[in-house]
Amino acid sequence: MQRPAWAPRSIDISVPSVSRIYDYYLGGSHNFEVDREAARKAMEFMPGLPKIMQANRAFMRRAVGYAVDEGITQFLDIGSGIPTFGNAHEVAQAADPGARVVYVDHDPVAVAHSQAVLAGTEGADVVAGDLLKPRETLASPEVEGLIDLNRPVALLLVAILHFVEDADDPYRAVAELRDALAPGSLLVVTHASYEGVPLPQERAEGAVDVYRDIRNPLIMRSREQVARFFEGYDMVEPGLVPMPNWRPDTAPEDEDPYAFSGFAGVGRAA
Repeated sequence: MQRPAWAPRSIDISVPSVSRIYDYYLGGSHNFEVDREAARKAMEFMPGLPKIMQANRAFMRRAVGYAVDEGITQFLDIGSGIPTFGNAHEVAQAADPGARVVYVDHDPVAVAHSQAVLAGTEGADVVAGDLLKPRETLASPEVEGLIDLNRPVALLLVAILHFVEDADDPYRAVAELRDALAPGSLLVVTHASYEGVPLPQERAEGAVDVYRDIRNPLIMRSREQVARFFEGYDMVEPGLVPMPNWRPDTAPEDEDPYAFSGFAGVGRAA
């Protein structure tokens, strides 16, 4: 397999990447056949996976717009993935040119692409970081250079928490981030769940098994388990709901049934 110029030498391009699989679902071009093969295997069980990812992106854009409307112009997007059209900084800076965004990802491909996309962009940067190491991320030069932690921040954890196993205690990491952010900060979350998937759970489990096989387990949590991430936050209306139901721009009944898989919500720190 020939390595394209955009793929860092440090990565193994023979191993599927969650970020590149996500890019494929969204119609991107920064993925390899090994990623597409894994995606197609998962879609044999859940053919609506691209619709779920599109709903994730659409919710993120609405949540960023809501944050700016609420006067928040600082964004920390952890697990940001490979940049695609309608990134957080594009939405935020279209609403407020002074908005600042730092993307965080542990995938070298996602970081390299973000650096290329953001070259020459004022008010946006990317850092290689791990959700499970909040202090390191917050102390990075990139975050310290753009984000004032004494003022409210919108923390985006979109389609990332379901890749963190319970053994790694994602609740602790989210609580550490909450405690480091100023009152009035927002937590923006989407999370996979068997709830809302328009398939029998046994069939949906086939797609989950594909992610387990590529050593990126997909943890399907219940609504109650997802709600725990919002401890210490007041939920913004309409609460924790399927993605198309969160402050929709268009009629939710027009959405594909797969778009209602999992949950989305925004909370405000007291």
